[in-house]
Amino acid sequence: MKKAFLFIIVLFTLISCEEDISFNNPSFQGVKDNVFWRAIASTASLGVNGDLIIKGYSGNEVITLKTTSTVKGTYSLGTGDSNTAVYELTDASGTLTFTTGLGEGDGQIVVTDYDIENNTISGTFKFNAENSYNNPLAGAILNFQQGVFYKVPIIAQASVN
Repeated sequence: MKKAFLFIIVLFTLISCEEDISFNNPSFQGVKDNVFWRAIASTASLGVNGDLIIKGYSGNEVITLKTTSTVKGTYSLGTGDSNTAVYELTDASGTLTFTTGLGEGDGQIVVTDYDIENNTISGTFKFNAENSYNNPLAGAILNFQQGVFYKVPIIAQASVN
């Protein structure tokens, strides 16, 4: 009887083991004002001048990262208008916008991999963006840390904004 009971326990142990692996590929996520944020969808496109534009969408929020190129490297934010980060929140009262640009905010976008064969882009980002219109419904600065975009598909060529 003990052998049968032991056999049943071993059998249930082996049957109940399961590998439930899920991949987060592509991914666009980070920590927004100390709260984890993940995009539901993400896309990337190339501008007519070779600019890279990456967008992450989460409900009524959109984060847009723009660099001058897909070349691996670090692109500084807040030093000009060619490399930027923009956060937009749209609700019934309108659109709340935080941006980096010439003399506005700071941060960086780091391109770590441009996979030409699979047409994807990967990298990291962090930024402090300023409340563009001094909207009193939000703080003056939006902080984004530990941002990652991983294997975001590059769709088509986009117009430069």
